[in-house]
Amino acid sequence: MLSSVSSNGARSDIHTIRTALTSISSITAARGDRKLHLLLAASGSVATIKLPLILSYLSKHAVGLSIRIIITSSAARFLNGQSKEQPTLSSLSGYAGVDGIYSDKDEWGPEPWRRGKGILHIELRKWADLLVIAPLSANTMAKICNGICDNLLTSIVRAWDTDGTVDAAPNPATGSDEVQRKKKRIVLAPAMNTAMWRHPVTKKQVQQLEGEWGVNDKEVDDEDEVNIDGGWIEVLRPGEKELACGDIGEGAMMEWEAICGIVERRLGME
Repeated sequence: MLSSVSSNGARSDIHTIRTALTSISSITAARGDRKLHLLLAASGSVATIKLPLILSYLSKHAVGLSIRIIITSSAARFLNGQSKEQPTLSSLSGYAGVDGIYSDKDEWGPEPWRRGKGILHIELRKWADLLVIAPLSANTMAKICNGICDNLLTSIVRAWDTDGTVDAAPNPATGSDEVQRKKKRIVLAPAMNTAMWRHPVTKKQVQQLEGEWGVNDKEVDDEDEVNIDGGWIEVLRPGEKELACGDIGEGAMMEWEAICGIVERRLGME
């Protein structure tokens, strides 16, 4: 775990001990907290440095919004206290609304797993109302499209309830045991070099994400739940600008302000 809360409320950096806020049991309990739940993930792209800006903006919704952050090992390299623009990962826990920061090390913890214990990627999947991966690297895009789940983030995506039947629950409005399906969306914000974005492999993967698995245009424009018989993935195509490598071209992650606006609309927070 990347941050913890001591008995007097002070935060400290640790990497192996689960804490009151980030334990699996707390995630399970928080499913009934009447808040909106956002899983905000970053994979290995320099655009990870936009994460503090996204969190700062979304903190204004902290009263009704709970955020849990997923950081891949590659993304963590961009937030190691190099500069004001690149603070430490643990500092992200200081933003209002952030209730947990998770890395790959947290998937199983330091001790051997025992029967009866929860599984982190499953509990985070159940907890989330929306998963946003910003940035989505070329590597993580390829993993998602090929069903590879070799870290915490890709395990969550691989275990996503894509048709809303696994996590279906009785509808309290009807007062009966009738099951209510709720299909939840994954929003992807790719970020990569221009040559990588234009690569034939990327083209095929984007077609898969937007086509077979994607929400259609009507669903994207609709602020209601994802069409229960449609897709579950929304791709926020990158823009053109000067990239971190110095090249000018396509591949830059959608502007962070626009991503925040989409999060607000998808969660009904406007």
